[in-house]
Amino acid sequence: MTASHAVAPFRAIVLAAGEGTRMQSSLPKVLHRIAGRSMVSHVLHALEAAGARDVVVVVGPDRTDVADEARKVAPGAVLREQRERLGTAHAVLAAREDIATDNADIVVAFGDTPLIQPETLARLHGLLGGNVAVAVLGFEAANPFGYGRLVRHGEDLAAIREEKDADETERAITLCNAGLMALSGAHALSILERIEPNNAKGEFYLTDAVDIARGLGLRAAVTVAPEAEVMGVNDRAQLAVAEAEIQRRLRRAAMLGGATLQDPDSVYFSADTRLGRDVTVEPHVVFGPGVTVETGATIHAFSHLEGAVVREGADIGPYARLRPGADVGAKARVGNFVELKNTVMGAGAKANHLAYLGDGVVGEGANIGAGTIFCNYDGFGKAKTVIGKGAFIGSNSSLVAPVTLGDGAYIGTGSVITADVAPDALALARGRQVEKPGWAAEFRARNAGRKK
Repeated sequence: MTASHAVAPFRAIVLAAGEGTRMQSSLPKVLHRIAGRSMVSHVLHALEAAGARDVVVVVGPDRTDVADEARKVAPGAVLREQRERLGTAHAVLAAREDIATDNADIVVAFGDTPLIQPETLARLHGLLGGNVAVAVLGFEAANPFGYGRLVRHGEDLAAIREEKDADETERAITLCNAGLMALSGAHALSILERIEPNNAKGEFYLTDAVDIARGLGLRAAVTVAPEAEVMGVNDRAQLAVAEAEIQRRLRRAAMLGGATLQDPDSVYFSADTRLGRDVTVEPHVVFGPGVTVETGATIHAFSHLEGAVVREGADIGPYARLRPGADVGAKARVGNFVELKNTVMGAGAKANHLAYLGDGVVGEGANIGAGTIFCNYDGFGKAKTVIGKGAFIGSNSSLVAPVTLGDGAYIGTGSVITADVAPDALALARGRQVEKPGWAAEFRARNAGRKK
């Protein structure tokens, strides 16, 4: 994540002040998630990997939620507020104080372009130098209508022409503006401060930086990225498109890394999912944030994992649920309809089916019978269940925490255990069976007349 692809460090300015009304949501647009991570978080991670020295995030008025998310991902980020929405150049100048501190190069990115790659950002920044003061990211559009066209003059970028201002020849250009831009630190502030609101909307457009740089005798350059990488997300339909694209990337990376996905299109990853070599993932598995699966483990169909570690050679599912804090030991088994939460299972331990194990420790080689429940919550707080190595828990047992079962302990089927059990002891906690001959027949006879 921290390996730099850039020629030299740069200052990143991330524009994240948009409300995203087309999302039809009370949540700011940049906080909507793809692959378990907010869009602005994807952008911040990419900038860090590309070599950003420091980050400025421009947020809207009173958007503490966006500010908190930015600081969670980039703790050293500087937050600047854009109170009036007067265009992209106006938004960048919300960071005027930061731009003026030194001559650091600037890369301007957008909080709603979550698919941007670190190498693309590094390549954009790498264009600066010599007499090149502005670098623009472009893409070849399948349908260029509505996009600003990038007009080239040899290797240089001559202009960014908006659709409404383009002539017939310029409208035929398919190389379009992706919005992201790099500015030389030595010239950034002077260029930005010369931008005027000379347009129908009366806004300050960042795209005018190209004309201004050329007017100062400086050059502008362009580099190209795939259209899918630079897509902006403005509504829920585009959010789904972005999700599909990032899942395609993550699936491919997992398989190239040595994992087998039996039905790749049915498996959903988070951006931080880590799979070891020779991991097998069956269809319809969902990896939430914070999952690591080590070498040789198998995740069977319809399992859901989040905040969990699966150790080497472990076997999970089908229909298993691993919640945050689950840690499944080497060659351990978590079977169908077993749920773990904040529980460590030792190497070789087994819970083959129909169990809830919450806030516990299961020793190596222990066997958890079907229907076992760790009764961990009393309505106010959580308590811990500890099961020793090689212990055997009979089916349909309830272990009422806090409770500790010693190594090799044996719990009889159907027991409700409320006290500690010594190592190698048998514990039974259930009512004695009583049989009354003929009772059922007499009961039916007495009540036969009541049946309707």
